Amino acid sequence: MSDVNARIGDLVKANDVVLFMKGTPLFPQCGFSSRACAILDHIGVPFESVDVLQDQEIRQGIKAYSDWPTIPQLYVKGEFVGGSDIMMEMYEAGELQQLVTDAGIAPQA
Repeated sequence: MSDVNARIGDLVKANDVVLFMKGTPLFPQCGFSSRACAILDHIGVPFESVDVLQDQEIRQGIKAYSDWPTIPQLYVKGEFVGGSDIMMEMYEAGELQQLVTDAGIAPQA
């Protein structure tokens, strides 16, 4: 396992919900990352964010780690969920909220 895969694995395992994104939740650097943060904020789930623009190794490595070509990428309890479009579809169907609840992650008020 490469060093970057180990770093990504550690981040994914150490946090219940992790969003690999461009920018930060307060200052997203792309519309897809902004939408992903808005969805998570709306359902009230606490999450850790990783700004891939600050680390080129993670920016490329996360795509290989998940075998998914785009960013943002959401992980819940170590499992890859998907990107912004999948998050939106799941949110609209109530599936994202259910996934978080089933994972035992309590929403914050």
